[in-house]
Amino acid sequence: MGKNKSGISRSSTYREMGEFWDSHDATDFLDEGGEVQMDVQIESEATYYALEKRLSERLQKAAKKHGVSSDTLMNMWLQERLESEKVH
Repeated sequence: MGKNKSGISRSSTYREMGEFWDSHDATDFLDEGGEVQMDVQIESEATYYALEKRLSERLQKAAKKHGVSSDTLMNMWLQERLESEKVH
């Protein structure tokens, strides 16, 4: 950052900026900011599949045993299976 100071905190280093924001709330400075234009594209990365209740319970137990979430374990197992089926 050098000699240039940040906008609101007037800090000249990242350390000073961090110390400023540790003791201040950004909502107190809403009127000091300018208008910003942004394009936002929201794409879902999750797909949901129905799972039989008993199968879901078994998956949860297995995930707990492996120390991961059910989602993580299911993704790992499906990835392994699809690799073995040579599905890309």
